[in-house]
Amino acid sequence: MVKTLVSEPKTASGRTGAELIIDALNGYGVEVVFGLPGDTGVGLYNAFYDNPDGIKHILVRDERHAVAMADAYARVTNTVGVAEVSSGGGTTYAVGGLGEAMASGIPLLLITSDIHRSSRGTGALTEINQELLFSAVTKWRAVVEKADQIPNLVRTAIVEATSGRPGPVVLIFPEDVLDEVSTHANVVPDAGLIRLPGGRAAASEELVAQAARRLSEADKPVIVVGSGVMTSEAESEVVELAAKLGSGIATSIHGRGAVIDDEPMLLGISGNNGGQPGVNRYLADADVALFVGTRANATNTNGFTTPKRGDVFPIHIDVDSSIAGVNYPNGLSLIGDARTILRQLIAAAVPVDGDRVASRARAIAAARADVTDPRDTPGQKENGPSTGLVPADCVKVVAKLLPEAGCVVADPGTPTPNVANYWPVTRAGRRVVIPRGHGPMGYAIPAAVGGYFGTRKPVVSFTADGSFGMSCGELETVSRFELPILYIQFTNHSFGWIKMLQHLYYDQKYFGVDPGTIDPLPVATASGFTRVARPTTLDELEAAVREFIGDPRPTYLDIEVPHMIEVTPPVPAWYDALGGDRARPVY
Repeated sequence: MVKTLVSEPKTASGRTGAELIIDALNGYGVEVVFGLPGDTGVGLYNAFYDNPDGIKHILVRDERHAVAMADAYARVTNTVGVAEVSSGGGTTYAVGGLGEAMASGIPLLLITSDIHRSSRGTGALTEINQELLFSAVTKWRAVVEKADQIPNLVRTAIVEATSGRPGPVVLIFPEDVLDEVSTHANVVPDAGLIRLPGGRAAASEELVAQAARRLSEADKPVIVVGSGVMTSEAESEVVELAAKLGSGIATSIHGRGAVIDDEPMLLGISGNNGGQPGVNRYLADADVALFVGTRANATNTNGFTTPKRGDVFPIHIDVDSSIAGVNYPNGLSLIGDARTILRQLIAAAVPVDGDRVASRARAIAAARADVTDPRDTPGQKENGPSTGLVPADCVKVVAKLLPEAGCVVADPGTPTPNVANYWPVTRAGRRVVIPRGHGPMGYAIPAAVGGYFGTRKPVVSFTADGSFGMSCGELETVSRFELPILYIQFTNHSFGWIKMLQHLYYDQKYFGVDPGTIDPLPVATASGFTRVARPTTLDELEAAVREFIGDPRPTYLDIEVPHMIEVTPPVPAWYDALGGDRARPVY
């Protein structure tokens, strides 16, 4: 909703650049900004101070985390997330978060301050070429040279962030532009501008007809969906098309949430991170594959074998022509909005007869039931009994008690394949938040903050001891705002994912993967948490979760878990390696 502009002009004749930024964000319906002050951004903070009833500013402890919060906020709201940082260290710290958003197609607006225009080229403190710095991790960026440019450039930035394949954009404000007074710049409110998708382009009717014919005539069609389905809000269209074609549906980890678990045509997660054997085998036998809003990269397709590149006929729906057909060439590329194109395919496809659909549904159910059990792996047998709770069991316990959490966030490493597989999807939508663009460690602790402000419901965040060391400062932020976030840390006293690679592919030569242990509970307590615990049984875990449900406030649970060497999560290449195939996959 468009907010009332409450700040007053700094002078009788106009408004400062910083005030114009706040006006523009208010006008476009931005509700929350995550950020951290610095010398060059003080003018912006003065404008925030003078606008107490408008945008909520969330003060963070690290610029990296401000971007992670904005990223998660954008994912769960399907709108532009906004962060602000200052020049020098603030901008360089923000780069990592922007890289994840760029790779994952997440619409972010980063507002940065910069040195005074008169100080350029003098070696001033914090001087850096910000346009060059951000060139690899944003889809658009601009330096604002005059306050009069602000309304138009803010609008342009938001349009760039949401149009085509969404992504991060940056507006760079020299500190004197923040203080410069403009007398004729105006904001035209448009609260819908920050929402996704940014357009509803249709595909060529001729190509749609060809694709519909291929899918209708296929013996074993499959649909592989990524996060673009949820960006386009095309969840129901995927299910409708699959029912008409008798097609199995597989999701990437980013696509988790596009299809509810009770959907009879759902296979499960594809690929090498979280993929299950039955799903991958079904995909490997497909003769026609429809990719929707996914990069279809090597991880999501298990080295381009699920489905098999060269054997399958690919049809790729994507809003970005540079993505469609790249990894699976020699097929059809349908460029445009996923929901619009899926509706075109639904209209054009010839329904498959009921008996064939029923037969395929039975085969899909059998494939979906063919899963690995983390407790029965070669690693478990080689290394003897493990200690600690099995992560899969922990996820199931929490999910059973908190199925309607605002969202669940997972860090890379142990949390990723376990949350992706064992956290149920009972309603369609992006509520499982896992950063798979770059897989940045330390994401889940700050991202949970963005997830809360996006959903305004209790949030569950699964992290691990390696990620904890990278982001634990934000526990103070969580405590300061008294956020209802349940943190669950899986502790195996190592950088477990990398140690597993050394175990499988480098003759168990462990190096640089066993840092000292940090006890997270005293750290959480020192940060203001009044509820911390270390459950050692599933009953104790359940009791702690029930306590959180009864009184949702900042809670930190540390759980000792076996190493992946002992209890291996669903990562198909690792199961192959434990069985003797030590050729490391190329991703």
